[in-house]
Amino acid sequence: MSKVESKDIVEPTKTGAAAQQDVITASASKKVALVTGSAKRLGREIITTLHHAGFNVIVHCRQSVIDAEQLCQQLNLIRPGSAIWLSADLTNDQALNEFAAKIPRCFGKLDVLVNNASSFYPTPVASATLAQWDDLFGSNVKAPFFLTQALAPELSKQKGCVINLVDIHAEKPLAEHSVYCMAKAALVMMTKSLARDLAPTIRVNGIAPGAILWPSEQPTTATMPTLTEQDKSSILAQIPLGHLGQPTDIAQTVLFLATSPYITGQIVAVDGGRSLGGANKA
Repeated sequence: MSKVESKDIVEPTKTGAAAQQDVITASASKKVALVTGSAKRLGREIITTLHHAGFNVIVHCRQSVIDAEQLCQQLNLIRPGSAIWLSADLTNDQALNEFAAKIPRCFGKLDVLVNNASSFYPTPVASATLAQWDDLFGSNVKAPFFLTQALAPELSKQKGCVINLVDIHAEKPLAEHSVYCMAKAALVMMTKSLARDLAPTIRVNGIAPGAILWPSEQPTTATMPTLTEQDKSSILAQIPLGHLGQPTDIAQTVLFLATSPYITGQIVAVDGGRSLGGANKA
């Protein structure tokens, strides 16, 4: 069953084939963006920002189907026929290929791919497992690469772009997160490599968020502890601007890169200056 929402909502002054044609024509004129992992949190903000900027959007989720469906309903109330949701486990090779094959059929084209979906949890050296390695590299490197590969022909037709969500810890490692940091470092190099390989028809850039959202209060695994207030204060003390960022900071940077035709191969840190390092005293 199709997961496009509310395409039959049209202007009350037109009915039947004429009204349907107006919706199709309006939809075809819009740029199209796919954001992986966009039913909740940061991805949801990116989708909403792109939609408000006039993009038709494809919401991807792995398990958050209800959130994805509700988000599309909200966006389609604003602009009928402008949002579709699809679910897939992008770490599964077959699922990724089937997902990629559906994308051109959503709106007939693709202009922007945002690789946002990501696993994140600690992997202490003494206890890290092959399953954790496969999951972290699968979600942070393998899926973005092969999804970009599969969708490159569609993006090339539109002279589109790929935006990868990396991490400031790709350069300066986070303690107890060695596998995650290695995966994000690989994604940084992938961004730069593909910027060369896919030019001149596709631009590829990355965004390295700093402290934007605290991890969920409910740990995703037994090894993912909740941050204490002391932990949060320590992180904020490392940020020259002195405060946590907002999802809108990342979403607006995505929009900037998506609409800047002469920028490629760049990693933009959106971290309040945290990646500057240094110290207040000698």
